[in-house]
Amino acid sequence: MKSSKDITKQINKEVIVTIILYLIYFLWWYYFAYIFPPKNVEDYKYILGMPEWFFYSCVVGLVLINFLVFLATKFFFKDIDFKEFEKKENDRGEKNE
Repeated sequence: MKSSKDITKQINKEVIVTIILYLIYFLWWYYFAYIFPPKNVEDYKYILGMPEWFFYSCVVGLVLINFLVFLATKFFFKDIDFKEFEKKENDRGEKNE
């Protein structure tokens, strides 16, 4: 049985991991959408009929972030019984009154 402090610590860890994943995805997408492509449209290279910058930013980025989210969920996230957590919080609140 975990204490409410341990549960809060786990929730905060999961929030930080989630924010880091969002930042990784945004930076990946932004780099390949705005910095990577050549300025001149005639210089574009194509992969599977899509401009190279679009393929890397949207297709590869989506596959990459899905894989990273899978890994994060498997290794960093844990099941939390929120009913038990709420009960502990309510019990603690009643004692303080």
